[in-house]
Amino acid sequence: MHLDPLAIVTAFGLIFLAELPDKTMFASLAMGTRMKPLYVWFGTSAAFAVHVAIAVGAGSLLGLLPSWIVKLVSGLMFLFGAFMLLRGGDDEDGEDAAGAKTVTGFWPVFGTAFMAVFIGEWGDLTQITTANLAATNGTWSTAIGSFAALISVSGLALIAGRFIAKRVPLKTVQRVGGVCMLVLAVWSFVEIFVG
Repeated sequence: MHLDPLAIVTAFGLIFLAELPDKTMFASLAMGTRMKPLYVWFGTSAAFAVHVAIAVGAGSLLGLLPSWIVKLVSGLMFLFGAFMLLRGGDDEDGEDAAGAKTVTGFWPVFGTAFMAVFIGEWGDLTQITTANLAATNGTWSTAIGSFAALISVSGLALIAGRFIAKRVPLKTVQRVGGVCMLVLAVWSFVEIFVG
């Protein structure tokens, strides 16, 4: 196994910049306001690890998946997330603490975060870029750089989410998070027809 530091840095830089404005970053931010951030980060990191492995191992085969199906499922997952957040947004002020505990425990949070990212990242720009870089810059170097970039962006989104949650009332956070998830759902559905 040969690691090329330049290939690692190249993969990190390209993937980090591509993931920053990505819908998965916004989904991580929204989940971080409602769930334990460390558990969310473990879930998103596991999903990113699977996607990086798939991208570097079989990048050319990813193009065979019908993109409209991937986008439809992704949109439905975001729509479900929006429903859950907006439904919880009608709590009374005294019930905010109880509402914040709707998804607790390591495995439920891990599973929610894993599935949101696992489905949302199929055929994503970062996955395609990782596959292309692996073909030219080496599998292990690309995998390390790409994975480090993805989990870094997720971590930054979760830190921002926790910062927001401590300074803004839970009801407001729920509504804004629900609207963001709704926008991401619409975005995914629009991509079916535009892309």
